[in-house]
Amino acid sequence: MPIETLNGIDLYYEVTGEGPTVTFLHGAGGNHISWWQQIPVFRERYRCITIDHRGFNRSTDPKQEGASRFVDDLEVLFERLGVERSALVSQSMGGRTALGFTVRHPERVPALALCDNWGGMNWPEMQVKADALRIARSETPPAPGGMGKRYRAEHPRGAFLYQQVQGLNPPRAESATAPAADSPTPEQVRALQVPTLFLVGSDDPLAAPAIIREVCAIHPNAEYVEVPGSGHSVYFEDAAAFNEHVGGFLDKHLK
Repeated sequence: MPIETLNGIDLYYEVTGEGPTVTFLHGAGGNHISWWQQIPVFRERYRCITIDHRGFNRSTDPKQEGASRFVDDLEVLFERLGVERSALVSQSMGGRTALGFTVRHPERVPALALCDNWGGMNWPEMQVKADALRIARSETPPAPGGMGKRYRAEHPRGAFLYQQVQGLNPPRAESATAPAADSPTPEQVRALQVPTLFLVGSDDPLAAPAIIREVCAIHPNAEYVEVPGSGHSVYFEDAAAFNEHVGGFLDKHLK
């Protein structure tokens, strides 16, 4: 198994394909397996890296440091694999890793895709808005992983698979997925010139499109895409649309 021992943990990763490097960073409801509808497509033209964040699936996290070390882990993994530059494609929680790494190393990220997330920025005012919209848009009982109603109704087998993939993750402390203390600030994001794609489902109950649009507006080099009828996991619920939009974005910026 491809495992690197780094920063006090065992980090599981996979590398497949050839071409410019693209790293896929999963959300709290997933792990490296989540990208099963993306990797067979993107590996035809890119070198694709998938990981299990620390504390997820096959990656360990004995001290439950969680998201506070995600960016550190990616830095060391890239060093071990000889990755100088990589596009970053993130979903939900993975956006904290993606944006955090980009703010530290903008010259190493030719393209950044923040899907179903706004990067876990340290922006208290926006967080208040986001929390209010999350409550207003939530269902009772909550949808598994924020999955959209249409997908659950039309694809019960897919919804079951999503929960099975999530079930491979071991129990973890709630603090393990909390934003890092040094999360990027709006001021740091306003200074970024890295081409960035914000992609979100129109029915996302966890990352409301209104919030994503507002965050996108402060970025000097960003574009916004909203996928109709999709919930919080566009990559899973509407893989064709996700692959088309993200693929077109990467093709435009990766040479």
